[in-house]
Amino acid sequence: MTLTTDPGTAAADVDRRRDRRRVALVLLSRYGTLVGLLLMLIGFTIQAPTTFLTVPNFINILSQASLTAIIAAGLTMTLVVGEFDLSIGYVASFAGLIVVGFIARDGVPLLLALLLVLAVGGGIGAVNGLLVTKVRINAVIATLGIGTALVGVGFAYSSFPIAAGVPVEFTSIALGRPILGIPNPIIIMFVVLAILWIILNKTDLGQKMQAVGGNIEAARLSGIRVDRVKIFAFSTAGICAALTGMLLSSLLGSGTLAAADGYLLDAFAAVFLGSATLRDGEFHILGTLIGVLIIAVGFNGLSIFGAPTFVQPIFKGAILVLAVGLSTLARRYAKA
Repeated sequence: MTLTTDPGTAAADVDRRRDRRRVALVLLSRYGTLVGLLLMLIGFTIQAPTTFLTVPNFINILSQASLTAIIAAGLTMTLVVGEFDLSIGYVASFAGLIVVGFIARDGVPLLLALLLVLAVGGGIGAVNGLLVTKVRINAVIATLGIGTALVGVGFAYSSFPIAAGVPVEFTSIALGRPILGIPNPIIIMFVVLAILWIILNKTDLGQKMQAVGGNIEAARLSGIRVDRVKIFAFSTAGICAALTGMLLSSLLGSGTLAAADGYLLDAFAAVFLGSATLRDGEFHILGTLIGVLIIAVGFNGLSIFGAPTFVQPIFKGAILVLAVGLSTLARRYAKA
């Protein structure tokens, strides 16, 4: 006797299997990063309970993550409006250089120097925004070009002893007495993230930014001034990059050429990891913080276990590929 399968039943089975696979992939893309972070925490705790699972070490992790989180939060703003900013690492390096120059060489008062450098960072971001929105240059090309030009300007500006004459008041910004045991960079990080989270989620401007990133033509037709919104996003990224550079120079006690260039890759990895966390591939501040923590915990664990130096760039590159993959997966199945 030959058994025959009802075509309708077979089709239903195929649909059920496809739905289960889709649900599994959606769960993986949304919560895979959190599970990965949890697994790292558990694994490192089991392997090194007296070293990893300590309050000083967690404060150390947050401290190491603070500068990356600030610059990545600024980058998140440009990605929310659908653009890229490859100049942030160069802006941070340039800002760290000139703030020391303003203070140590030119004798500019500390507070004024800090405000001037933040303005420079915002100005560079605004130039990026104008090139992208008004001149219609691709964001990748425009920001990479501006960043490369800043390297040359930095070389010209660094032809003086930039490590001499740095006042204690400047280094105290990052290295000063902790408040309730929490180092200043961590406090600054949470303040910056809170401000940007409020802007993105609780203001009319933030809603416009998300509308521009979601559907630029619909946003334009609804009366949103798309160019202004994008310029604001680029300026915010520039300010965050400048703040990162100043804090790094405060930590180092000098203005060092190209000191912050490496933050570019870390920031992109963190933002894309964050976009695949809790939401369907959308860029958001909380996700960026989680992405930064994943990278910081990973580096901390590699350091505790004495991993060779070459492992760190391998880990960083793998994290970036994984992050983009999860983000792409989340967006694809969110639209399905």
